Amino acid sequence: MSALCFETQITRRTVLAVLGMSALGLAATGTPIFADESRSDGLGKILPKFSEPSRLILARLLHDPEYSGRIPAVEAAALSRNENTTADKLMLELIPLAQSYSFAPISNFYVGALVRGASGDLYTGANIEIPGQCLGFAVHAEQSACSNAYMHGEKALTALAVGGAPCGHCRQFIEEMSPGGEILILTPQKPPAKLSSILPAAFGPAALGMKQGALPVEETDLKLVSGSADPLFAAALDAARKSHAPYSKSPSGVGIRTARGRIFRGSYIENVAFNPSLSPLQTALVGLIANGGTFADISAVTLAELENPTITQKAVTDTVRAAIAPSVKLQIVSASI
Repeated sequence: MSALCFETQITRRTVLAVLGMSALGLAATGTPIFADESRSDGLGKILPKFSEPSRLILARLLHDPEYSGRIPAVEAAALSRNENTTADKLMLELIPLAQSYSFAPISNFYVGALVRGASGDLYTGANIEIPGQCLGFAVHAEQSACSNAYMHGEKALTALAVGGAPCGHCRQFIEEMSPGGEILILTPQKPPAKLSSILPAAFGPAALGMKQGALPVEETDLKLVSGSADPLFAAALDAARKSHAPYSKSPSGVGIRTARGRIFRGSYIENVAFNPSLSPLQTALVGLIANGGTFADISAVTLAELENPTITQKAVTDTVRAAIAPSVKLQIVSASI
């Protein structure tokens, strides 16, 4: 897990507090979010070299209640024009924004990453650590960005930007997203490099007989064993359908509901090397945090998986749930093919 650290640590909480206190949305006031310098403090601190027009674009995205760490291709192109920079350099310059969403209470090591999809959309990611739990439950920033793109239905990934060379764990996870190593790895002060050049002789999906990696997402035809009108059950089932579980044949998904009623989905994303796999709850937490939420916002968690799976996500999901939302009871629903 690599890092590009601020001279002064600016966390997502600080940024959102400044943004929330200093700016009212366009829909509410009819005026631009950052109409003057005092109102651009939040983005000004983390992206000091960005022009005001670019900050306006980003502010509009960040204040959208549905924002989920995705910068649409048209907005990314506008940012590149405004900053007179290339698409690759823009990704590097946006790393501090991604980093501001980092949640690292154990290491205090804040990491941000972005990936670019074949669509041209950009997806941010940040490292997430689970308080009091082993570091194996942590989501690395590169995994976070990749899984964010996955949950948005991106067809393929073309580039990943991070503050330093990805660790071996992340290189293996990225290989599942881009078998063959064609994805470009972008880091400051170094030329772009294909994944294959930093992960030679890679152990990829083909080693276990797979014809493709995690992308594009393939759906499994699942249905709930017993019906329910709860949208959270439907969200968990939808996430399970979109699982990438070609090795265990055990699709699973999680739905998280917040106190405000927002639902976030997380699919199980399996890796050919097994250990870099992401549990469905880890993936769902990426969406929650990308939206600006916190663990304290969680009001319900539902896991959907097969009745008799080869592997089960129950124990790991409940362990993480107990650490981040101890007052919430895990609901489990069974699905069948």
